[in-house]
Amino acid sequence: MKVSMLRSVQSALKRTSSSTGGHILRRDFSSESGPNRKVAVLGAAGGIGQPLALLMKLNPLVSHLSLYDIAGTPGVAADVSHINTRSEVKGYAGEENLAEALEGADIVIIPAGVPRKPGMTRDDLFNINAGIVKSLCTAIAKYCPHALVNMISNPVNSTVPIAAEVFKKAGTYDEKRLFGVTTLDVVRAKTFYAGKAKVPVAGVNVPVVGGHAGVTILPLFSQATPKANLPHEEIIALTKRTQDGGTEVVEAKAGKGSATLSMAYAGAIFADACLKGLNGVPDVVECSYVQSTITELPFFASKVRLGKNGVEEVLGLGALSDFEKEGLEKLKPELQSSIEKGIKFASQS
Repeated sequence: MKVSMLRSVQSALKRTSSSTGGHILRRDFSSESGPNRKVAVLGAAGGIGQPLALLMKLNPLVSHLSLYDIAGTPGVAADVSHINTRSEVKGYAGEENLAEALEGADIVIIPAGVPRKPGMTRDDLFNINAGIVKSLCTAIAKYCPHALVNMISNPVNSTVPIAAEVFKKAGTYDEKRLFGVTTLDVVRAKTFYAGKAKVPVAGVNVPVVGGHAGVTILPLFSQATPKANLPHEEIIALTKRTQDGGTEVVEAKAGKGSATLSMAYAGAIFADACLKGLNGVPDVVECSYVQSTITELPFFASKVRLGKNGVEEVLGLGALSDFEKEGLEKLKPELQSSIEKGIKFASQS
């Protein structure tokens, strides 16, 4: 990789969302090594896992990169290990090697599972991916119970509650250390908003709250910065496109994949934020789906301040437009149903 290309990737990874106000918080993608941090990627040979492994190899805050999947991981590990960045890379294939892959991990990222196909909703993924998530979280509880867990496996609205129940059963649950990665919704909202507002996307910030599927995704364009007086019909269209972003990619790939590359990018952005928080960088804020009390729902995505213990503070929703208030009420029944479905699966299986 050319030095200029590497710098471009690192520059892109610097740009993460801000918590409040109208500014972008720039947390430099440091070239300094910092403390040793082990990051494990579970599902590292898959469509999301491989580009995510590449992006985490580029992150100088990672000292040890552990790549796990049921098969194919030694090849992925060998490939990315040749990249001249800080982290030592090891690949692990098969359940018999899962313990070693997890031991000592500071962050565990879970993109494991089957991808969406045309006509398939996130709910259709449930029966397959729920079982995978339960099995992996059982191992996390045993081998790295204090790690920050970044859940990418869909449906996130249900897999995060499943993980919580598994950890509760094992006696290791810490609500500050479990995250549903909803960063892709934020990435899409920023991109789509910048296009309509005709502003540079690097300076755009759009909070996205709720959940991570369809109508449960609620971008708060009334809080977007820089401010643009977009017509109401454009706000409606932007909201719809953000909610249907995953479907847009699935259809464009014509049955041959889902949103893997953009999801890997979003996953790397959120993992980088978690690493910064663990390392004591102040004012690290991202949107994430976490245990929450800001609504009556037990899990909810909103802005979260990250720190040395994971979640330092779950931030409120702020002022909402009438359209957003209506969207908030519409999403609650579906999100509640998804949460209950996850809890039920974890308790019965």
